[in-house]
Amino acid sequence: MIEYTEGIYKFYVYILTNKYRTTFYVGVTNSLKRRLGEHKNSINQGKKTFVGRYNLSELIYYETYGWIQQAIAREKELKDGERKRN
Repeated sequence: MIEYTEGIYKFYVYILTNKYRTTFYVGVTNSLKRRLGEHKNSINQGKKTFVGRYNLSELIYYETYGWIQQAIAREKELKDGERKRN
């Protein structure tokens, strides 16, 4: 088993949804505040992105990781679990 020590950076896996909790978006970033601002800007400008199209503006969950590899693996886990459930 691989043992990870804490990295010097922070990476976030996060989940956004709309006010009715009908659609979800799972993402990874190294700056949660910046990324949420980008999503909000996308919604306000009416851009044809997934987040903008479905008005996903509410952060409902996030996790912090020290290594990008761990964050990406967790994102894939969350996305795979959502697909299997449907």
